[in-house]
Amino acid sequence: MRLDDVSRALLRLHKALLDAERLSYERVHGRIASNGAFLQLVLGDSWFAWLRPLSHSITKLDELAEEDRTASGAQITELLASLRSLLTPSEAGEGFGRNYYDALQRNPDVVLEHAAVKTLLLQAVPKQG
Repeated sequence: MRLDDVSRALLRLHKALLDAERLSYERVHGRIASNGAFLQLVLGDSWFAWLRPLSHSITKLDELAEEDRTASGAQITELLASLRSLLTPSEAGEGFGRNYYDALQRNPDVVLEHAAVKTLLLQAVPKQG
């Protein structure tokens, strides 16, 4: 397992989540005029704020992958554990976990990408505790 495999799988999951959220947003607020307008919403609108922890984790993973040999095994292990925790849906929770749970209930593409990411994360480092 390589970090870029995890990164690519996370990007596919992120895209599926963005697509699903765009549809939900448009049901409430009407069609988003352009991809540029959508990007501005993703970056600044509270509707999409729950996705930012995943965006941040993807960025961090890419930075560690670029550092390659200088990134410590502990840094990588810590980030992978953080991703495992982040990508745990929570029916009763709030924030990312709750929104993620809802997205998994609504969208089969999100379910498929979630399964792919979780498989890679389980192969990456054995769960501890």
